[in-house]
Amino acid sequence: MASSAAMTAEAPPQTGAAALSTPRERLGWYFYDWANSAFSTTVVTAFLGPYLTAIAKAGADAAGNVHLLGLTFKAGSLFPYATSLSVALQVLVLPIAGAMADRSSRKRRLLGLFAYIGAVATIGLLFLTGERYALGATLFLIANVAFGASVVVNNSFLPQLADENDRDAVSSRGWAFGYLGGGLLFLFNVVAVVLFGTDDHSKAEVARWSLVSAGVWWAVFTTLPLMWLRDRPATGGERHGNVLLDGFRQLWHTLRSLKAYPLTLFFLIAFLVYNDGIQTVIGLAGTYASEELGFDITVTMPVILMVQFMAFGGALLLGWLAKLFGAWKTVLGSLAVWSVIVVAAYFLPEGKVLPFAALAAAIGLVLGGSQALSRSLFSQLIPKGREGEYFGLYEISDKGTSWLGPLLFGFAFDQTGSYRFAIVSLIAFFIFGFAALLAVPMRRAIAAAGNTPPKLL
Repeated sequence: MASSAAMTAEAPPQTGAAALSTPRERLGWYFYDWANSAFSTTVVTAFLGPYLTAIAKAGADAAGNVHLLGLTFKAGSLFPYATSLSVALQVLVLPIAGAMADRSSRKRRLLGLFAYIGAVATIGLLFLTGERYALGATLFLIANVAFGASVVVNNSFLPQLADENDRDAVSSRGWAFGYLGGGLLFLFNVVAVVLFGTDDHSKAEVARWSLVSAGVWWAVFTTLPLMWLRDRPATGGERHGNVLLDGFRQLWHTLRSLKAYPLTLFFLIAFLVYNDGIQTVIGLAGTYASEELGFDITVTMPVILMVQFMAFGGALLLGWLAKLFGAWKTVLGSLAVWSVIVVAAYFLPEGKVLPFAALAAAIGLVLGGSQALSRSLFSQLIPKGREGEYFGLYEISDKGTSWLGPLLFGFAFDQTGSYRFAIVSLIAFFIFGFAALLAVPMRRAIAAAGNTPPKLL
């Protein structure tokens, strides 16, 4: 243990990004994306929605309703409602988690706390059987809020690991690691479905154990960043009490101080809009594939898997393009590609796997890179010493507004009766987001936050 601690505290070289961190420390940071992406992919995207819905239907009354917290609603609405409630809680919790990270000199311990709460709640889905839909909704709620809080703390390490010229590459590698890790576990779970899912009962059992595997994966690989990342002195100002109360005070101060950084706020608004379009395309692609294109799980699961591995390569590709053209221009280019994608989705033929898979591959290529470079761009718009609290607001822009895209999608379908019109309506998010991001004078915005603009934007 002593030798491990000595290596963790090793003084980094004094050139480039390594002046801030060692290669080992950056590798540890990458591995938290690897660890938590299993939850995003296996739990949220693939298995929990259908499985929890089936449990809810088994426990529903004769009218198909379930009863929870004094409310009565259709069993099929349980997972969307649980997701919406977790998002609402994240709006409160995430900025607090960020402020706590800035005011704590033990940021690794905070990361571990949120990560292991989420992982244990996910492993607890082992007991999601029979008619225990309330248990499933509660565990997911805890896991999803803890997931978001841990990501805020992890993101706050980024400005401490790399300077403004290396941050795009470091952020892109982190996203790439995440998609590779999440995709690898999902590959194992897809193989399990193929080999052991011979009937509905066995498929449900495979789904349940797949959910548990995501929690185990999350917990096991979280040990690497906890061993290899270094704690640094608190940066969020003097503490006046416990870290939690200081976090609430700092949140209020953050919200008030945003008016001093209007360009940072404007970037957050741009990100809110175009990222909502990205999240909606990803979240409703399965619905579009099944309801409009006529594909079943034997097609959609392998395509989701392919997207994960394409996103790994895409994050690295866009990171490389950022070195040539700058992160800001590369993100703008990716938004143009997203616009083409939703238009192309409108014209996809029904029942044809190859065009569907090709479009999914295109999504994978721009998915990871557009998110990774957005993260690195925002990191340069944060006043020094306040990374955690500002990344809490950033994560709200990522998670807390994800109802806007589905609302437009649902309204377009309701008005037209066509999923094709619904999917193409999402182009509004990419056009508006592109225009808003284009209007941000990045060099002036970075300088206004007290940071040095990178050589290439």
